[in-house]
Amino acid sequence: MDRSAARTRWGGRRLSTLLTRLTRRNADARVPAPRSNPDAVVDCAVYVTGRREPGRPHFADAYARSRRHRRSFVWLGLHEPDADVLAAVGRTFGLDELAVAQARTDGHRPTAQRHGDVTLLVLRTAGYVEHAELTDTSEVIDTGDVMVFLGDRFVITVRHGATGALTRVRAGIERRPGLLAAGPWAVAYAVCDRMVDLYLEVAGHLESDLERVEESVFARDRRADIQHIYQLKREVVEFKRAVLPLAAPLRAVREQRVGGPPPALHRWFVDVEGRLTRAVDRVSSADELLNSMLQARLAQLAVDQNNDMRKIAAWAAIAATQTAVAGVYGMNFDHMPELGWRYGYPVALLVMAVAGVTLHRLFRRSGWL
Repeated sequence: MDRSAARTRWGGRRLSTLLTRLTRRNADARVPAPRSNPDAVVDCAVYVTGRREPGRPHFADAYARSRRHRRSFVWLGLHEPDADVLAAVGRTFGLDELAVAQARTDGHRPTAQRHGDVTLLVLRTAGYVEHAELTDTSEVIDTGDVMVFLGDRFVITVRHGATGALTRVRAGIERRPGLLAAGPWAVAYAVCDRMVDLYLEVAGHLESDLERVEESVFARDRRADIQHIYQLKREVVEFKRAVLPLAAPLRAVREQRVGGPPPALHRWFVDVEGRLTRAVDRVSSADELLNSMLQARLAQLAVDQNNDMRKIAAWAAIAATQTAVAGVYGMNFDHMPELGWRYGYPVALLVMAVAGVTLHRLFRRSGWL
């Protein structure tokens, strides 16, 4: 009886252990392993009533979670994603295929487009490149792209280029939950605000460079090389392509009636437009100043060339008198009394010297030499 009872108890424990293992295995099979975001994902977060939820979930899980809450959305940040990542993001969030293809490359003009229920806002980034001195190959301004996809429950930022990182934007707006509670358009405002701040910062550095170039152009020794001015002109033109076309998309976004920013954010976008106008004015002034300096340097080069030509003409005139006297004495006619004169040679040299000195003094007095 004791042995039978022991076998029964041992068999019961073994069956219980087996059932426990099967239960755990089935539970593990029902709960999928957490997915990790691709390398192109800089950050991904779900925001509920303006506050970030803990963790950094996969963008598909984050979007599914945001759809379960009324006042929530997901912010997905991408940096130079490849075609496969963008295709997966497009399928998850229901993005337009043409807009996804546009996000694969950089160099786009600032614009605002509407694709169904999604708004695509394209902005250009700008950053100042520090340099010891300006040369004919100096890179002064580095530009890139930021594309912002705005939906009802999501905002996706796709960045190309090294400049215009949005880490500071995310950290700054997360400290303002009241503003972030306005939804995805609050992120769009923060991104636009950051881009305009960069424009004003670059414009300040650019004005300092222009002051140094202006001093060298109008200095007495005129050290400025026209190739350096032209290189700076090219950099300013690239900067203008980033700043000037943004005014129209911002105005269109602010005036967008369907799917646009909520009324609470209108005054914030108006503030961004005002500061963008200041940036446009500063960039336009820098471009006009560069045009003036370029024309002034060209005029200086023309004056220098004219002075060189006058010097050449003056020395040619001085040499012509010597050539004339020597040419007359070199004809060797039979009836030339000077040929038999004892003092003919020194007198000829004296005439040549006096003529050369006289012409030299006349040209110096007139400013040709």
